[in-house]
Amino acid sequence: MKLLSVNVGRPRSNPWKGLSATGIDKRPVDGPVAVVAPGPKGTGAVGLVGDRVYDVQHHGGTDQAVYAYAREDLDGWQAELGRPLDSGVFGENLTTVGLDVNGALIGERWRIGPDVVLEVSCARIPCVTFQGWLEREGWIKRFTQAARPGAYLRVIEPGDIRAGDPVEIAHRPDHDVTVSLVFRAMTREPELLRRLLVADALPEESKDLARRRTNA
Repeated sequence: MKLLSVNVGRPRSNPWKGLSATGIDKRPVDGPVAVVAPGPKGTGAVGLVGDRVYDVQHHGGTDQAVYAYAREDLDGWQAELGRPLDSGVFGENLTTVGLDVNGALIGERWRIGPDVVLEVSCARIPCVTFQGWLEREGWIKRFTQAARPGAYLRVIEPGDIRAGDPVEIAHRPDHDVTVSLVFRAMTREPELLRRLLVADALPEESKDLARRRTNA
């Protein structure tokens, strides 16, 4: 299990959401990248120094500090879409190899390289910017059906990371709430929402949503 690439965004216009810019255009970076805790949502700050988000209401902050996607899943989409998909094209900061990103448990911790520890927090929910960026009509629906969303992570221990760094699963919590399960519950299978509440590391806004919808 390792990082295939570490990707940082280049700001570009966002005609799909009516914002001044988007940071979805992520490109692999040579050399080390500093990882820091960005603080609460609302400022545009994320976990990788040199990157940021522009839809500050919905992205960034502590619970969405770093986004990871598996190269194996990108390869599957590449075959389905019939076009090359470079690492970073889904807006992910970390493109991984050999790691079951969607099967990761909420609260699972990854040690990356010698210093950095990240904690799996929630699933990525697709938006109109993602669909517009890929120039694929119906992409949100297709991505949702597949339930391979990739994982957002919190920064537990900061430091530097780089492509090629090994990834070690340092901790797995005692429940069965995976990234994929959270995604399915939040999108097409609301009957699963009650199951999410055992995952203490799930963001509070997600737990509040699950409680409201299930009267828990």
